[in-house]
Amino acid sequence: MKIVGFNHASLIVSDLDASRRFYEGILGLTPSDKRPRMPFDGVWYEIGEQQIHLLQVPNPDIGAERPEHGGLDRHVALNVADLAAIKRDLEQAGVPYSVSKSGRPALFCRDPDNNTFELIELRP
Repeated sequence: MKIVGFNHASLIVSDLDASRRFYEGILGLTPSDKRPRMPFDGVWYEIGEQQIHLLQVPNPDIGAERPEHGGLDRHVALNVADLAAIKRDLEQAGVPYSVSKSGRPALFCRDPDNNTFELIELRP
């Protein structure tokens, strides 16, 4: 077997409307029209050739304790063009974040359901 690419990451959410405000309003993602009809609510976002799938289904990890710093938790890493702009958007929305402890231009934040994202600035 040989892995030839990364397709998508699925994340469980409890309130799709609140999640959409985070993913679309703060992260700036656009919903995909490729999501087929399914027996549960959700939304897909395309990021290049990859996707993030939000699933509004029962969460088996409800009540689990998460580390304060997102870098010590399972997370999805996304590349961003302007980390300073992301920081401003997160601060304006009242979303806490922590900067990468490695010294690279990156930060960690969580969505309304505690799913963690690492946002890494790509420098030319």
